[in-house]
Amino acid sequence: MDTNRLSKAMETSLIKQMTKENQASQTYLALGIWADTKGYGGIGNFLFRHAQEERNHMIKIMMYILERGGEPKVEAVEAPKKLPKNITECFNMVFEHEVDNTNAIYNLVNQSMEEKDWATWNFAQWFVKEQIEEEKLAMQLIDKLKIAGGDRATDESLFELDKYLENASDEVTLARESTADKPE
Repeated sequence: MDTNRLSKAMETSLIKQMTKENQASQTYLALGIWADTKGYGGIGNFLFRHAQEERNHMIKIMMYILERGGEPKVEAVEAPKKLPKNITECFNMVFEHEVDNTNAIYNLVNQSMEEKDWATWNFAQWFVKEQIEEEKLAMQLIDKLKIAGGDRATDESLFELDKYLENASDEVTLARESTADKPE
């Protein structure tokens, strides 16, 4: 008896997203290595932690496919095609990557609605919330770099930014969690 509760199309889409999360992990590893070799060990550490978070997302999807009776597949990922020339480009790449991933998650949500696969729709909502956090985190990186001076940042301000990111939280406060007593 077939116990797979996912349509073939949904299983394929989830595997595709699993691969996308694995690719994201590779991208963050490459960016972290780039930052570390340029002397930005704190930024590298931040990106290495983010690489692990992306891998955890891949595992989360893999486990969901298994729980629904499907058969996840680990697909090959490509080496990142380009590395940044500076910190501004690095942080912009992080933001662009997160927006691309958000769109992929939205496609999963849309597909689950079309298929009336409410279990997958519910599962995908965790990723919708996660992508709000991921995009906000990426925007905060860009904002902090702008405050430091952007492309004209001094060595001292980049040193402070690097030091800050080494131990910065990977979590962000979302607007929906704010109250008058606790705005952030």
